Amino acid sequence: MDSATLSSIKTGSPCVFSKLPNPNPNPNFTKFPPSSFKLLKPIRCIQRPNSNLNSINPGRVFSCRAVTSTPSPITDRSSARLQALVTEFQSFAEPIDRVKRLLHYAAQLPRFDESLKTSENRVMGCTAQVWLDVRLDDEGRVRFAADSDSEITRGFCACLVRVLDGAAAEEVVGVKPEDLAALSVVGVGGMGSSRANTWHNVLISMQKRTRALVARREGKAPGEVFPSLVVTAEGISANGSYAEAQARFLLPDVLKVQELANLLKERKIGVVAHFYMDPEVQGVLTAAQKLWPHIHISDSLVMADSAVKMAKEGCQFITVLGVDFMSENVRAILDQAGFSEVGVYRMSDERIGCSLADAATSPAYMDYLVTASMMSPSLHVVYINTSLETKAHAHELVPTITCTSSNVVQTILQAFAEIPNINIWYGPDSYMGANIVELFRRMTVMTDEEIAEIHPQHNRKSIITLLHRLHYYQDGTCIVHHLFGHEVVEKINEMYCDAFLTAHFEVPGEMFSLAMEAKRRGMGVVGSTQNILDFIKQRVQEALDRDVNDHLQFVLGTESGMVTSIVAAVRKLLSSVSSAKVSVEIVFPVSSDSVTTTSRSASPGLSSGEVGELMKFSIIPGVTSGEGCSIHGGCASCPYMKMNSLSSLLKVCHHLPNGKESLSAYEAGRFSLRTPNGKLVADVGCEPILHMRHYQATKRLPEKLVNHILHLSGNGRP
Repeated sequence: MDSATLSSIKTGSPCVFSKLPNPNPNPNFTKFPPSSFKLLKPIRCIQRPNSNLNSINPGRVFSCRAVTSTPSPITDRSSARLQALVTEFQSFAEPIDRVKRLLHYAAQLPRFDESLKTSENRVMGCTAQVWLDVRLDDEGRVRFAADSDSEITRGFCACLVRVLDGAAAEEVVGVKPEDLAALSVVGVGGMGSSRANTWHNVLISMQKRTRALVARREGKAPGEVFPSLVVTAEGISANGSYAEAQARFLLPDVLKVQELANLLKERKIGVVAHFYMDPEVQGVLTAAQKLWPHIHISDSLVMADSAVKMAKEGCQFITVLGVDFMSENVRAILDQAGFSEVGVYRMSDERIGCSLADAATSPAYMDYLVTASMMSPSLHVVYINTSLETKAHAHELVPTITCTSSNVVQTILQAFAEIPNINIWYGPDSYMGANIVELFRRMTVMTDEEIAEIHPQHNRKSIITLLHRLHYYQDGTCIVHHLFGHEVVEKINEMYCDAFLTAHFEVPGEMFSLAMEAKRRGMGVVGSTQNILDFIKQRVQEALDRDVNDHLQFVLGTESGMVTSIVAAVRKLLSSVSSAKVSVEIVFPVSSDSVTTTSRSASPGLSSGEVGELMKFSIIPGVTSGEGCSIHGGCASCPYMKMNSLSSLLKVCHHLPNGKESLSAYEAGRFSLRTPNGKLVADVGCEPILHMRHYQATKRLPEKLVNHILHLSGNGRP
């Protein structure tokens, strides 16, 4: 890891992962000081229109890996240029002298034709304005021209042009970011990670455009893009039928919105909904928020907190739009807060399951916990997305604390800090467990100072010890995040290497690693659904603050239902600015086995122009135009969450309060079941949640939990 890895996982901060190290750092390269790694201003390329075969046509999308031959190592000429530059920069002991050398090269950069300073030639997303022109000459060599309105960035561009101008395409794509590490100028007057990563991001732009030129010269067809939504201050446009399906309900029927808001207000009903709701439901709820304040859309943890707040403000009923463990948690937390008289209702008279929560109810998971109970001291860190019954039964076997994707790393680090010989048993999400292990493994190559920035009581030695005592369950997955496997990762690598990449912490390891690499250079986020939303909002706000035209592209590495909240947040930001034209594109990385081709007859009700536009992208949700689910189990949208319909919500509201007897199957009942030790499931199941809330408030494990851990014998009993 180059440096301070998870800048936002410092003690007391949400766990948004960043700056993971290279597991095999090159000792010959200068190590960046921790101060150099803060969030950078990202860089993104926009292709320049030109009919010449030796330039890039923005209307066609080319693979980031379009060069036919495998990229060869950088050849002698470029290697000699790079080595000379590296030697020159390494001869300066002080960073300020490197800055002076950059400014020297900036002054020598050939004049950039003013006519080429177009929005199409912008390398967008960076703090400074950068323009890049890439062409192939008659001999097939790549010619670069670049400029920037920042002298430092201009110096970066000058060095890259100096090394790569006139090189063969294979040479250009063969350069690796590590090759540029010795050219760092960080550590001078606020020159942080945005400076350190400019090398990487501009290089990626140069390489992607080079591949596109080669692909076009060889007559290759452009790669098939993922469906996407483009949001501007003027409105929303959809690229592809899958995106069109998502977009239909972003601007909901005004009459439906008014009907729902009137019902909620008249009958004092609050609504808590998960981010993964169907777009139709979320569209109406988002619009209704302006008419009735007691509607909240969030991740699972905040839903119960919001319900308590609504009860305090006079709501007599809470409707929960989510899966069953979410309504269970809301019911239990309301009872704990003293609002047992407030009714809690689900949106179906059938069970609303969850593949991940179900994994924790299996005999195999109980066996996993029995094993944990035999090793003392042990702590079971259970994901919040599990049932109350699971939490209760687990807590009686092994001392248990719940976690979220935002706080799981800090929870584990704190447990090891307070009880150094503890065994940690994480479950049930196998992908998240593997990602946690990988994250800690990479931390072992960080310096003690860098680790202390993440948690002040840890160092390399303690992290190595931690890894030997960290266990995770290996047979539990979310069917949504299971989708983001090898095929999707390959396509992101090929088509979207210069886009912002967002990923939930539950994604498979390949997607996790890809997102961590993007995060390392300021172009990605790994975390919870809220972390993803916050990251997108932050990047959009930064683009608006620059007050220049910009286009931001985000790959959405989580359930597609998130798009409603993202679009609402982005539109709110864009509507507040009138000068700069910023567009935001949300890309849905849908696996090919989750979609099927369509025909003109598949889009009834659309005009011929709209159908023609959709036919450019032959994608619609689902194997048979259904929910977007893969034949191998992965889903672009969660079928369980889609059991929460707008009609069900209206039905429940219409029957409250006088007809609530007919809603008995919808009511989130209290647990009358008892644990094997004879205690109420609701009481014992809430305890791990309360332990987590104590940790969130104090950044220490509760004394009661620590005593529980230390005073258990090897059979799980006091």
